[in-house]
Amino acid sequence: MRTRGFAIPTFSAVCLFCAAMLGAQASGPAVLTIHADRTASKVSPTLYGLMTEEINHSYDGGLYAELIRNNTFRADWSGVNDWILVERGDASAKISVDKTSGPSQALPYSLHVEVSQASAASPAGVLNGGYWGIPLRTNTTYHGSFYAKEDSADVGAVTASLVADQSGKVVASAVVSGIGTEWKQYTFTLKTGAIAESMGNHLVLTVAHPGSLWLQLVSLFPPTYRDRANGNRIDLMEKLAAMHPQFLRFPGGNYLEGDHLADWYDWKKMIGPRVDRPGHPSPWNYWSTDGLGLLEFFEWCEDLHMQPVLAVYAGYSLRHEHINPGGDLEPYVQAALDEIEYATGGSDTKWGAQRAADGHPQPFHITYVEIGNEDWFDTSGSYDKRYAQFYKAIKAKYPDLQLIATAPIKGMTADVLDEHYYLRATDFFHDATHYDKTDRNGPKIFVGEWATREGTPAPNMGAALGDAAWMTGMERNSDIIVMASYAPLLVNISPNAMQWDTDLIGYDALRSYGSPSYYAQVMFGSYIGDATPVSSADGAGPRFFYSVTEDSAKKRLFVKLVNASSDAQALDIKLPGAKLAPEGKLISLSGKDPEATNTIDQPTAVAPVESALHGVGESFHHRIPPYTIEVVEMEMR
Repeated sequence: MRTRGFAIPTFSAVCLFCAAMLGAQASGPAVLTIHADRTASKVSPTLYGLMTEEINHSYDGGLYAELIRNNTFRADWSGVNDWILVERGDASAKISVDKTSGPSQALPYSLHVEVSQASAASPAGVLNGGYWGIPLRTNTTYHGSFYAKEDSADVGAVTASLVADQSGKVVASAVVSGIGTEWKQYTFTLKTGAIAESMGNHLVLTVAHPGSLWLQLVSLFPPTYRDRANGNRIDLMEKLAAMHPQFLRFPGGNYLEGDHLADWYDWKKMIGPRVDRPGHPSPWNYWSTDGLGLLEFFEWCEDLHMQPVLAVYAGYSLRHEHINPGGDLEPYVQAALDEIEYATGGSDTKWGAQRAADGHPQPFHITYVEIGNEDWFDTSGSYDKRYAQFYKAIKAKYPDLQLIATAPIKGMTADVLDEHYYLRATDFFHDATHYDKTDRNGPKIFVGEWATREGTPAPNMGAALGDAAWMTGMERNSDIIVMASYAPLLVNISPNAMQWDTDLIGYDALRSYGSPSYYAQVMFGSYIGDATPVSSADGAGPRFFYSVTEDSAKKRLFVKLVNASSDAQALDIKLPGAKLAPEGKLISLSGKDPEATNTIDQPTAVAPVESALHGVGESFHHRIPPYTIEVVEMEMR
């Protein structure tokens, strides 16, 4: 996720190139000529996808639908984070962390609730406000659970209640009885009535008699995407599905590496029942519960019909700590081999059997495995040998896998090279031809992280124009760019939730919205063919960009047009010899100013508009408004 610099051509050089490529600015309309019968190159079928990591509360408090914050009772000097003691009426109690008792080896501690006085009218217990509120909707069922034990049956049942913050009204409640003296998981169901949607709610767990109650792994889930147990938030998954992503790179970015060697993404601690997952520190300064673990990533791919691009830890962490190649690195190489087996192995293999035991008997298919993350930051120079060691071991067992390097490799050619770009819109305008003259004999390219960094918390229209300009260059060169993914993908916009601004999709506990850049991604991902026909543009302004792809099976031609200028761009589109339906489709995304954007309260202020395009033919005139991204879809006959 850190910015990688690269040489950008000087402004004068860019202008000379633009003049040569597009022609001098003319007083008349520009001319875009498309030879639909001549193919320039093929388009990668996996060009657009998703990159994800735990940043900006992307998982906990974001995509992962768990509603209870700090559900394993982590504490610091100030007490148990996010949990408050409840003493109704004349009840009296206290809470503390008991480090001697817990439900599993992964969670060997618990919250001890000592109740000295309580009754049905004056219960005692604890409450949790969730991730900046618990969102509740009308007539909706919520599934909850916790691990618990009591010192005596006299303590009695635990009442679980959802309570509105402002009114104190109990919105839904359930009684969990039969709590024993040994650790056990208990479940409950809470259903709302005809309430107004609100995120100003909290969960309360109380008892009505004196005694001791121990709690661990308290959980509450709303309905999830495709009703997955331990699943994902519906509105965010629907927004991701609308992008038509072809792959998911995970666990991705700095989250894979951790700040220190001990913080690496140790996947074996992130599978199986949640009670067996201890969690680990995120490099973005908050705890990762790992409820969204390795299997959940693969199921995410399954739900959105994406290819998994699995990143494996390669022995380097963010604080410039690394594992020496050779014997010291071997346990990490073996962990990667085991991880691949967990994903792809049959139930007759050790780790394939573990995946089946975890609830997914069928193997997953993997084409790409990435070795590390942003290893160009490793000043030790060890990555060449570390990559080679992983490469040799993985290829020996899985020869068909394509292995991605995160830095140029000396002494060998990687299958694919991951490159990252975080720039301003102007820089992307100037560098939209970056891959036009890339060596086709070198490794394939994965633009694994990129974004126009303008706008906060999410990109504005100016950023969307920069993104679209860059994407036209990637489409034009997708014979060598096999994959590309915007980053970061998600941001919780609640106070103190964000660590990195300019993020594609914003949300709070209840609502979500797509940025202008998100809609640009939707447009580019929804309208793309399998080949790029020969084309050329003459007479356009320096902030005009385009790409053309053809879907040979559906007989569709998709023309992407970007006008990043404050002036309209007149355009004559010529398709010599082409036979086209007289009416096409136009999808247009415009902003009146580059600062125009979307917010949680105005989620579609800048959004695509679809209309019919009349008069399509072998030659027709078109006008692109200022600050506009368009897709023209034409049917070939």
